[in-house]
Amino acid sequence: MARQDQFSAWQKQMEPLVEVRLPDGISPDEGFPADQTVWNLGSILFVRQRMPAHSYMRSAARLRSSLIDHWYIGILRSGRSWTEVDGLVAENEPGKVELRSLGHPLRGRTTEAEAVFLYMPRDLFADTPGILDTANNSILSDNLAKLLIEYVNGLEASLSGLVAEDLSRVVHTVRDMVVNCLLSPTNAVLEQQIDLGLMERARQHIQRNLHSPELTSDALSRTLGISRTRLYQMFEPSGGVHHYIRRRRLLAAHAALGDPANHQRILDIAEMAGFDSAANFSRAFSQEFGYSPREARKAIAPGPPVHPASHAEKKDLPSFETWLRQLGN
Repeated sequence: MARQDQFSAWQKQMEPLVEVRLPDGISPDEGFPADQTVWNLGSILFVRQRMPAHSYMRSAARLRSSLIDHWYIGILRSGRSWTEVDGLVAENEPGKVELRSLGHPLRGRTTEAEAVFLYMPRDLFADTPGILDTANNSILSDNLAKLLIEYVNGLEASLSGLVAEDLSRVVHTVRDMVVNCLLSPTNAVLEQQIDLGLMERARQHIQRNLHSPELTSDALSRTLGISRTRLYQMFEPSGGVHHYIRRRRLLAAHAALGDPANHQRILDIAEMAGFDSAANFSRAFSQEFGYSPREARKAIAPGPPVHPASHAEKKDLPSFETWLRQLGN
């Protein structure tokens, strides 16, 4: 691509995940010679990329608009990065492994670097709930982390020879290695994992039944096998269970309105979100996001492509964003 187009193309490529900015004093006209190769293993996206120095941010607004909450593993082969989550900064460098959730706001910066990233859906860890949540934004550097790096390096060398029958075993091997890197024998951590496990089960049940009128606090407490009082205590930091469900429905409605392929009427989307009228939906939507459903739909009007001529023949190929959204489904 022409130098002046490179950075805007990278911004567009990473838009589903993060907002990307150049370091101070660097002009987009100087070029941004990055490259990215993605392999879709079904339940893991294996990403190899090289990129110049830049900063990145996944804001609360980005979370509301994308609904992508996968976990990802980052392995640097050169360069360094610094990422802040909830006020704590994790510094990564070659020989270490970073673990992070895309379900939380984050921001950071990286030097010029080469790296491998593994994107994994939350449901891949459904039988070990809470283990990853306790380790969000962690840097792993022990012997098990080094074994994971060696396996990933070997896997990359073998990707071109894999067949469909191999993928399930590969995915579960990576998943098990990640879990083993995080296991802790301390009772305090285990107790915390039990609480987080209940929240994860609750989250999954809500997400699976998001558009069902049977999704109530009573039904949820019966599914989890806990009292309504315990349920309300669990969701108190989220503003209460009813607020949490309504917010997830509004987020799903936001994603539907922002999907260029979704041609449903706003009223139909409102009904799926559990609202009995377009007016009530518009009022709640505006309170949550600061703009109306109609404005959210208008915002997806397509603009001119960054480089239509050079990639016209690739218009039917799946995009990185499509694979991210479909991951685990």
